[in-house]
Amino acid sequence: MQTGRHDLYAEAGRQFAPTVARLARAFEHDAERARDLEQDIHCEIWRSLERFDGRCSLKTWVFRVAHNVAAEHVARALRQPARIAIDQIDEFLVQHGAEAQVADSHALDRVAELIRRLPALDAQLILLWLEGETGQDIAEVTGLSPGAVTTRLHRIRAQLARHFELPATASGQDEGDQR
Repeated sequence: MQTGRHDLYAEAGRQFAPTVARLARAFEHDAERARDLEQDIHCEIWRSLERFDGRCSLKTWVFRVAHNVAAEHVARALRQPARIAIDQIDEFLVQHGAEAQVADSHALDRVAELIRRLPALDAQLILLWLEGETGQDIAEVTGLSPGAVTTRLHRIRAQLARHFELPATASGQDEGDQR
């Protein structure tokens, strides 16, 4: 089975390593911790392939393992208090200030941060959708029905979009023009 597992892992790496790397960066903002998460995902994929029996596609297996490892990573981090180094306080305040929220260059960082704050299943759904997976594929990976996936994705996208809407006064309406 070792040779079979080696071949499966090599194939998984060829097909899905970029997706695993993006998933790790989406779940973990700190570059070093994202690399650690990516490595943890790869290790678990390797270990799990010993149990892979082909009842689902390799893609489904890899995505399920990757998202489970990432969800556990998030859960573990939530159990620990959030800490920030004293020399990073100014950077933290700038990143989360009003200037960063309106700057187009920070939009992707904001989306990633919002996704990191979602419950694990919601983050998994939106990340798979952002990777271009179909509702049917997402349902297969998550175990939800296709209808539930569609409904949840609609709700999540609407929730994320609300963070990017312009205030009514910015849309050209004068504050004094109240009817």
